Order: sequence, then structure tokens, then C-alpha cells
Amino acid sequence: MADDRTIVITGATDGLGKALASELAPGGGRLVLHGRDERKGQALLEELGPRAAAELVWRRADLSSLDEVRDLAGSLLDEDRIDVLVNNAGIGTTAEGSAERGDGDREESGDGHELRFAVNYLAPFLLTRVLLPLIERSSPARIVNVTSAGQAPIDFDDVMLERRYNGIQAYGQSKVALVMFTFDLAEDLEGSGVTANCLHPGTFMPTNMVRRAGVEPATPLEDGVRATMRLIASPEMDGVNGHYFDGTSESAPNPQAEDPQARRRLRELSSELTGIQATA
Repeated sequence: MADDRTIVITGATDGLGKALASELAPGGGRLVLHGRDERKGQALLEELGPRAAAELVWRRADLSSLDEVRDLAGSLLDEDRIDVLVNNAGIGTTAEGSAERGDGDREESGDGHELRFAVNYLAPFLLTRVLLPLIERSSPARIVNVTSAGQAPIDFDDVMLERRYNGIQAYGQSKVALVMFTFDLAEDLEGSGVTANCLHPGTFMPTNMVRRAGVEPATPLEDGVRATMRLIASPEMDGVNGHYFDGTSESAPNPQAEDPQARRRLRELSSELTGIQATA
């Protein structure tokens, strides 16, 4: 990475986000690390500090609150530039402490939205849209959205899963929404010098999210770091825009992600819920 780049990583206190921060910290530049737990954030800075050439900055926000997402965006707009935004933060299929995939009761965010849709999709949608003018001024720049191969089509008649809730469906539709958002962004940004891509970094990496779901890890965390770092920093990705990757290989997402009508409906819903106009 170039020594003067500013890179923002959400969800940096655990799992893939923490591993990315650890990989990037010795490289210089400015590294803005987000999480929802102040104690974990300060511990992360202390852990990375001794070997960091990068300037380390901590930002706390609970992404289940759209007001806190707006506050986070406001603080990031004070940055001189944002060269890379990595939307990595997310929650899995189960509630905290649950040990069975997809079980648990339906949960809502403080704004009254289904929790996984709120955290995994609405938060990065709002954060990115607010930061977009700064990111465009920082061109060439990159937006990297960490999604999942575990995608499920959105039922637009019951997006918040009020009639029939399942944690796997909730997670899957939040992740296909993030792919759809990436494709919209890529169209919006074509020719601007800013690219937007998304990836499934690895299947069941050994993270707390996977362990809480009671699933045996399958992909080494290092593989997920390598795949994500490629989108963050590799020169071979210069100008590559609007793609979904499974690891380092370009792949096909759930078909709904490429459905123009579905993407339009998602844009309209997202604008209604966040107050941010979105075009494509």
C-alpha cells in the first residue's frame, strides 16, 4: 500500500477486520479502525501500536443505530481523504450466545428494522453514501464490501421478516443486499476513479461469528485476509469495478443481485429507511 493512504475498516476489533488491521498497520499511512466496543478498541490500538508504521485512529459506533452510523460518518468526513473504505462489520445468523445455526428470536435494531438487515446492509449503505463525496475527491480510491456466498433473495413483501423469521434467511438477504448495493455503486462511480467491489472472503473462517453459530471452521483466516487485501491494495485491481469475488476468483452472486427491478426496489427502500437518495 502507498504510505500516504487513509484506509477505513469497520468491524476491526475481531475476526477478519482485526486480521486486516494487523496486516495493514506496519505499512504506513493512516488506518481508521471502527468497532462498537470501546474497551476492545483501545486494546486493539495497544496491540497494534508497537509494530505500527501507520497512524492508528479509533472510532466507536454501534451500527445497529442509524444515528450512530451518521455520527460515525460525520467524524470520518473530518478526514483529509479516504482512499479505501472496507465495509466489513456484520453479525451472523444467530443471537449472541446461541449455539445453533439460524435459531433464536427475531431481533430489531433501535430504529425498528430487522437487526441483520440493519447492521449488515443499511449501515454500510448509509455510511458509504454519506462518505462518497470525500471518497470521490480522494480518487483513485476503492470501496470494498465484505459479503458472503450465503446469499438469499429478498422477499420485498416481508423484508423485515415479520411474518416468518429465520436467522439464515435474515443473514442471507442482508448479504445479497450488499452485493446489489455494490453493483449500484459501481455503476454510479464508473469513470470517477473510484471502484466498488465485493467478496466472499472465505467459508466459515475461524471467527467468533462462526463459532457462535456452532459451525466447524473450514477456511483459514489467512485466506480471507489474502483475498480481501487483494481488493484493498493489489495493483492488479486498479480500475476493476463492479465485481463479486469468491476468494480471489470472480464469481456469480445470487441471481437476484443482477436483477435490475430488484435492485431498483432495494434502492427505493434504502432511501426511504435512511433518508439518503441513491441512484444507479
